[in-house]
Amino acid sequence: MTNVKIKIYSDGADIKDMRTVAKNEFVSGFTTNPSLMKKAGITDYQSFARKVVAEFPKYSISFEVFSNDEATMLQEAELLHLLGKNVYVKIPIITISGKSTAPLIQKLSNKGISLNITAITTMAQVKEALTAFAPETQNIISIFVGRIADAGNDPTEFVQQSVAAVKQHPEAELLWASTREVANVFQAQKLGVDIITVPPTIIAKLSQIGKSAQQVSMDTVLGFEKDIKASGLSIL
Repeated sequence: MTNVKIKIYSDGADIKDMRTVAKNEFVSGFTTNPSLMKKAGITDYQSFARKVVAEFPKYSISFEVFSNDEATMLQEAELLHLLGKNVYVKIPIITISGKSTAPLIQKLSNKGISLNITAITTMAQVKEALTAFAPETQNIISIFVGRIADAGNDPTEFVQQSVAAVKQHPEAELLWASTREVANVFQAQKLGVDIITVPPTIIAKLSQIGKSAQQVSMDTVLGFEKDIKASGLSIL
């Protein structure tokens, strides 16, 4: 991992997966979201969050609010903030009705709460979040690069513009979200992104970094051979 300088966070809500990926020295944080918590079968948010903070006190950890009205989001954010100094509260840049959360971001930032602004896909949203941060606070701008690409759009220019904008704000770091493959780690690093959040499956693949194309080919056919023998199938 000597070629990897970008910060790597693991994206998920399975405590067992978190323990496994934490064995990798290059992992320095965790991000979660409502969809990942549903997938992991979390039934008690507060209990889960407290357990994660207790087990990983030296890692950056992002927990997301659930509500969509400003008053409730504010209460949830304040509650999540109290979990620990290493906690970033995730706030979507818009609500389900399409309303901007910039006023809420400003209120929370003025209280000194570290924020991770999520679901960002446009430069207007990046700038809106950046201008809402209070000076001398610590925050993250999460741009959903993978989802932009999933829609058939080239995200490169958006990432470059986001990097340039965030560099003008010392109170923020830029995070590449919705990672799809190992190559994204190097793409994000080359473009100057500060952090990339990746699922445990991709973190496991990072061990293959440095393999030659020939070695990858050999590993592939060896994998086929192993599965052929295990399946008991034959053609003749």
